[in-house]
Amino acid sequence: MPQVLTFDDPQEVAHAAADRFVEIARAAIDGRGRFSVALSGGSTPKRAYELLAGEDYRDELDWSKVHIFFGDERCVPPDDAESNYRMANEAMLSRLPIPARNIHRVQGVGDASANARLYEDELRTFFNDAAWPRFDLVLLGMGEDGHTASLFPGSSALNELEAWVAANWIEKFNAFRITLTLPAINHAAHIAFLVTGENKADRLAEVLSHESSSEQLPSQLIKPVSGSLEWLIDKAAGVRIAGV
Repeated sequence: MPQVLTFDDPQEVAHAAADRFVEIARAAIDGRGRFSVALSGGSTPKRAYELLAGEDYRDELDWSKVHIFFGDERCVPPDDAESNYRMANEAMLSRLPIPARNIHRVQGVGDASANARLYEDELRTFFNDAAWPRFDLVLLGMGEDGHTASLFPGSSALNELEAWVAANWIEKFNAFRITLTLPAINHAAHIAFLVTGENKADRLAEVLSHESSSEQLPSQLIKPVSGSLEWLIDKAAGVRIAGV
């Protein structure tokens, strides 16, 4: 069962996410000599990234052993305002001593399907051709429609059972997004959703209710195969959840 942890505001959620990042990274580095994380886009993760690059956290890890991946990416250049890489780079990556070879960026320019295959090839090399990737940590957000990463309701990538990475056509944006697939996410050791704001409250209550419907929301399909799942939320996002 997922663990739901509630905090007063987005700033506290970001601090909790940064704490978990450091805790999981230390354990992975101590145990296997490296830490792999798939980052999320969004405003709450951005604040966590800024904290990790700040004076309270930056000296807590050996960043040379940290490998950065991305849960999804828009099909835009890396310097585009919509790029998840650009956000993470400005908030954290450019401010930390992470070797360039340890930052595994999704190619956003060019054919989306080809770029998805390239990213999957890179992941397969990193994870030594395992059956599925085993990220130490995957950070996720949730949209008001219940999407996570770039897995949107009704989109074809939700049915992908073999590929690790998919080029997913998003009808409402009339564009492709490149995203980790459900099995690739669900094989992670630790998964953490970061959800803040009252605009997410109704959907979050629905997702956490676990009520079956004819078509489950993408965020409800995040079910670790052999790992932990945490929801780090603020009181505004949890206002419709009993006991929060």
